[in-house]
Amino acid sequence: MVRVPDANRDQFRPESHPNDHFLLTTVVGSYPKPKWLNRADDLVDDPDSKFDADDLAEAHDDACRLITHEHERAGLDTVVDGEMRRNEMVEFFAHRIPGYEFNGPVKVWGHNYFDKPSVVEPVEYDEPWLVDEFEFTSDVAERPVKVPITGPYTLGFWAFNEAYETTEELVYDLADLVNEEVEALVEAGAKYIQIDEPALATTPEDHAIVHEALDRITAGIDDDVRIGLHVCYGDYSRIYPELNEFPIDEFDVELCNGDYEQVEVFTDPDFEPDLALGVVDAHTAEVESVAEIKRNIKQGLRIVPPEKLTISPDCGLKLLPREIAYGKTENMVTAVREVEAELDAGEIDLENPLADE
Repeated sequence: MVRVPDANRDQFRPESHPNDHFLLTTVVGSYPKPKWLNRADDLVDDPDSKFDADDLAEAHDDACRLITHEHERAGLDTVVDGEMRRNEMVEFFAHRIPGYEFNGPVKVWGHNYFDKPSVVEPVEYDEPWLVDEFEFTSDVAERPVKVPITGPYTLGFWAFNEAYETTEELVYDLADLVNEEVEALVEAGAKYIQIDEPALATTPEDHAIVHEALDRITAGIDDDVRIGLHVCYGDYSRIYPELNEFPIDEFDVELCNGDYEQVEVFTDPDFEPDLALGVVDAHTAEVESVAEIKRNIKQGLRIVPPEKLTISPDCGLKLLPREIAYGKTENMVTAVREVEAELDAGEIDLENPLADE
């Protein structure tokens, strides 16, 4: 059953917000790394280099400050550090969870490789994964900080399972670990947690497993903590309307890349959680105009009313040139504020928001 998003949304509205309407703006998580940070990652592994782990930690800190401030300069209501300390979304967490081991890279597409881990013994929660990262970013940021966490379904199904009778059992153990991490983050002050489950788009018939995993993750988490679920592009008709029963506040959906062909999927029955709608394409190295993004935002108003709409890019922006990622983010925020003003003025027909397009 959906949580209570109206109990935690207003805390992210800036005191100086210029409009009566408020469409929450955020990003999915990853962001292009500065080129010098990639060089620093290489240097620390070079035996002939004097660049050591302490130097790398300082470089990560500098990059996190830079990207957090870049998000704030773009005008986002909630920010992340761009995942500057992370390499790959499964590998990063698997290195921190006892029970995983690594055997070498696996080719996933083109010239891209993924260091796919194996689960060789029951997984355990040893020490917090993201609390230091969150506390650092919170100290740097003036806006609220969102924390993306790779979900247990993806952590389980994107690894080799050599320890559990079924991968479903592995997922549930991982969900219990994620619950511990969320509790630690909440204790540290986190109010916005996003669970990333890209694997659900590739095997969506397993939505019941994800439902049970989310029940475990959110057990005991207060209503004032916002829980989002991000699922990358796929056939959403295979998980809707079942996702209306997920214990989440917000569902983050990647529709821009598909030219919003699947909007109708979410209109019958009524969409229950808040909708986080991607309005700029994370896969194209072109900055969408403010006018185009405004049209995309109105696609979301076909599904939910303004008070239930969050606006973000389609997915993480890390594969784009940094100036393109910033341009998309800045134009996105500008478009959102203009749509809010038009809503205030009664210029958008919520029964048919695209009527004038």
